[in-house]
Amino acid sequence: MGRIKQQVDFDWSGADASFRRAAALEPGNPESARMAASSARMLGRFEEALQLARRAVALDPLNADSWQSLGDTEYYAGQLDESATDYEKALELNPDVFPGNISLSRTYIAQGRAQDALSEIERVRYDPERASLHAIAYYALGRKKEAAAALSELIAKYRASTAYQIAEVYAFRNQSDEAFEWLDRAYVQRDDDLIVTKVDPLLKNLHPDARYTALLRKLNMPN
Repeated sequence: MGRIKQQVDFDWSGADASFRRAAALEPGNPESARMAASSARMLGRFEEALQLARRAVALDPLNADSWQSLGDTEYYAGQLDESATDYEKALELNPDVFPGNISLSRTYIAQGRAQDALSEIERVRYDPERASLHAIAYYALGRKKEAAAALSELIAKYRASTAYQIAEVYAFRNQSDEAFEWLDRAYVQRDDDLIVTKVDPLLKNLHPDARYTALLRKLNMPN
């Protein structure tokens, strides 16, 4: 119920209540704790999210998904060193954990380690994600021609399903008009990734723009 309210209805408070209810009804279930942590972090309640994510790890320390969830929470909270360590732990426990290499690549870029990110991106199996990550990593390294080629590939091949990721690339490049154009398309497409709009570090260049605040209102995101 929480997932439906979150991703279909953009009913964030209703979804959050469902995730909290699940965690309360089954406090020993690490998945319930992970989902409640995910809901809290998407709404910017990072301390609560960290407590829940750590609870999931404590309940099942060998569960790669729980370490991935903790890494996600730390990434969005800006705790990048901790995030990288916990993503690496998740991949050590399960090399196929999702989104695993994608998340670690993003963290490396946020840390200013774009060259390290390139090696990690080669392990990403999902072609659209690999193209979007290449577009960002190459741009961070000043390799503008390769960055432009990766972005062109992303748009040409995957525009129907990756509007939000295209917006992330443009936002990282500080091209606000193009970023908002693709965010509007993501909204029309009901893109799953819109759930992280409020906390996504790749959109930080858009925060001063009034269109960003308007988008959060359109998504029914609470302040």
